[in-house]
Order: sequence, then C-alpha cells, then structure tokens
Amino acid sequence: MTTPPFTPRLCALVAAALLAAGPAFADRIFVSNERSNDITVLDGTTFEVIHSFAGGQRPRGITASPDGRILYVCASDDDLVRVFDTETYEELPSLPSGPDPELFVLHPSGNPLYIANEDDNLVTVVDVETRQVLAEIPVGVEPEGMGISPDGRIVINTSETTNMAHFIDAETYEIVANVLVDQRPRYAQFTSDGSVLFVTSEIGGTVSVIDPEAREIVHKITFEVPGVLPEALQPVGLKVTGDGRTVYVALGPANRVAVVNGETYEVEDYLLVGQRVWQLAFSPDERFLFTTNGNSNDISIIEVATNRVIRSVQVGEQPWGVVAVATP
Repeated sequence: MTTPPFTPRLCALVAAALLAAGPAFADRIFVSNERSNDITVLDGTTFEVIHSFAGGQRPRGITASPDGRILYVCASDDDLVRVFDTETYEELPSLPSGPDPELFVLHPSGNPLYIANEDDNLVTVVDVETRQVLAEIPVGVEPEGMGISPDGRIVINTSETTNMAHFIDAETYEIVANVLVDQRPRYAQFTSDGSVLFVTSEIGGTVSVIDPEAREIVHKITFEVPGVLPEALQPVGLKVTGDGRTVYVALGPANRVAVVNGETYEVEDYLLVGQRVWQLAFSPDERFLFTTNGNSNDISIIEVATNRVIRSVQVGEQPWGVVAVATP
C-alpha cells in the first residue's frame, strides 16, 4: 500500500479531524491580587500574562471547580465569593460568604464550599448551585485555614488566635475534635490518601504533622536558614505532591520555599523565591509549583522534578492566592 504524501491540504484535514475529536485543553494560572483588586491570568505553557480582570474588593482565597470551568474568589472586603467562567472570564452570580472571607475549600465533588469568616468566628457552608447558605459553624477566634479530607468526610478549619485545628463532620456540621497546634495556624492540607494532615503555624514557625485518625500530632517540622532570623521563618501556604513524597512550605518573609521529605519530614532544601512568599499551587500535571510573592508583586515558578526556580513573572499588586487549572 502506498502512503499518501503529506500535502498542506492533508495536514489541514488531519488537524481538523483532531480538533473535532474532542475539546482541546490549555492550562491557565489564576492569581488573586489583594491590593490591585484584580485577577491575573497566565498561560500555563508559556507562563506569559494573557489577561487580567476585576476580582472584587481585596481578592484573596482562590480555587476552581473540579472540571476547571468555574473560578471562585474570596472578595474579602465585599463579604462575597465572586464567581467567574475560567474560559471567558465572565462574572457569574456571586455566592454569600459571611463577613471577611479569606480562605475556603471546595468539597471533592465540587459542592458545597466551606468558607472561613475571620471576623465572626464562623465557617459558612454554601451550596454553589442554589447559592444558599447550608450552615454556619462556630469555631475558634479568627478562623483562616481550610482543608478537607480526600473522601470529603472531614473538614478542617484553623483558628489563628485559638491556635487550633478544628475537625468538622462534613454531614452534620459538628466539630468532632480539636487539636492544639502552635501559634497562628494558617493552612491545612491532607495527603492525597488522607493518611496525614499538615497544619502550618506562622508565628510558631512550625508545621504540625497530624494523624487524622488518632487526631493527634505525631511530629513537628521546624526550619533553619543560615543568615535568616528565626522570627522571619513563618510557614504559611503548603502543598503536598500527589505521591506524598514531597511537601513544599512557603516561609513568608524569609522569601524561601522549604522542600520537605514527605516520609522522614526532614527539610531537604530551601528555594529562594520572591519577597513575602504566601500561597502555593501545582500545575495540573504537577510538573510546576507556583508561588505568590506579595511584596515583589510576582509569582515564582518552580520545576518540581529538579526543585529549581526557573522563572518569575510580574503580576498585579500584592499577589495572594493562586490556582492552576486545565480549561477547555
């Protein structure tokens, strides 16, 4: 059988057939900028800024629906969760949030949304489809961090002033346990198998490693960087690789991301990034880690395989949160 030559017309027909076979997906990175009140959009392949749009007043926490189509933004000074289409950037009907929403977490199914309301010591639970408040859960003073177990059964809230991680039953909305951690807990993250919970403590300078079944601390990760004052080592954002082997911790004004062994909990490296590194997010394929650097108004891009900072990109004023999604 003779193979036909690849003429320009044949190549065009093949390309058209591939496009017709299904939707093309492109990664996009969304960064919330709390001072310029906007969202910066970057291309997930070139890392170039491709768009920006208004994000409400003081946008901070940011996340996306499991299918990557909907973007949720905590507009803290609007007392709302702003909602956007990730492809068109069109603003959709907003969600109630309670006062001063800062961080939130979405149920693995995509609904509901659990929101920390710092000013009134509540976690607000919102149905993202009906836009109705399902519950208001009293927690400790100044709630901030939010996490959820992979099976969606346990929600974690951290209260900055009470210094606790609150375990909340996702069905009954009752607090079923409290774990005392170090000062000013900021972020809570489970491993993908749900076997370990990490909670960062900004002022305490530690990450508590918690057994979620026993609901007790089994280890504390500490940090030491030559030439950096101990009080500048402030753990805030945290992300764990899908295989649980590596934990990345943003260290705030230390301008470093700590690389921690997920099995031994030993710190293996410190990566120099921008100024006041705050939150972290993986690319959908976990090849890259993005950091928001609030004082240098940029994000740093870390290549996960080599743990090298490969690039920084200017975004808006005082970037706070970041999420990367594969959008149709």
